[in-house]
Amino acid sequence: MGAQVIIYGPNEAALGAFERVAPDGVDVGWVDSSQPLDDQAADLQDAQVAVIAGGVVTVEVARRAPNLKLVQTTSAGTDTLDKTALGEMGIRVSNNGGGNAVAVAEHTIALLISTIRKLQLQFNAVKAGEWAADIRQAWFSQANEIAGKTVGIVGLGHIGSRVARRLQGWECDVIYSDVVDPEPGIEEELNLTRVSLDELLQTSDIITLHVPLTSQTRGMISDREFDLMKPTVVFVNACRGPVVDEAALIRAMQQGKVAQAGLDVLEEEPTPVDNPLLHMDNVLVTPHLASFTQESGEKSRTFAMYNAARILRGEDPESVVLPD
Repeated sequence: MGAQVIIYGPNEAALGAFERVAPDGVDVGWVDSSQPLDDQAADLQDAQVAVIAGGVVTVEVARRAPNLKLVQTTSAGTDTLDKTALGEMGIRVSNNGGGNAVAVAEHTIALLISTIRKLQLQFNAVKAGEWAADIRQAWFSQANEIAGKTVGIVGLGHIGSRVARRLQGWECDVIYSDVVDPEPGIEEELNLTRVSLDELLQTSDIITLHVPLTSQTRGMISDREFDLMKPTVVFVNACRGPVVDEAALIRAMQQGKVAQAGLDVLEEEPTPVDNPLLHMDNVLVTPHLASFTQESGEKSRTFAMYNAARILRGEDPESVVLPD
């Protein structure tokens, strides 16, 4: 009998890390996602849970796994999975249950600070032997403090709420917009004000995005939304690149409708070297590594094994993501 919980990816390097956090009685195996589909099928016959570790569980793969009940990601995003087709097959999809939320929230704060204080330019100038170069003269008008500013958080889920928590003590006003009702009591605890998306765009000095990529959120920030923003706005995106119409962002930056941007995600990753955003001194780009911490990985793997154990006990999984 094969393993009922399989780690699905092109190599078995991650298997040991999942085995270490697996609850007693949960047998974990590995299926090579790079082998021919016919070869995968034999290893998938007994699988009830497939944990994604570099591979993508396609509908064709799922059809070869007659006992599969759950596809589990270790990321917050599930946009690479056909949740509708999987759901029609009785297979649910769960994300990491906020396992990377702290790491991404911390990275968001780092992006915000680094962008608003031009830290990348300072680092580069010192390393190049130019000390402060022309930074003081060229960028003084954009050197600001966070204190006294209005920070608008779009999406107050696992990550957005932790960004709000980490802004406590920064002496700024925090507002948010979300189509989903927040965790009970969090508005009062963190002194948050809920507003419409348009009001957030119009009134925020700093805007940070924390929504999943769905058919509803794809391209939700485009020309109209950039036109609503203050020309002094600092724009941060650490969720998914396609949430933002990148061509519209480039136009907004070139036309001075957005003052500064800190981005961990782009529409195409890796992005082409001729992407105009890479050559703007008022844009800071990091390579989609916001969740890149030891703790984030450990929490996400632990949650995956916890959810797998629930399936094996005949219980419903947690953190299920429904089709768009």
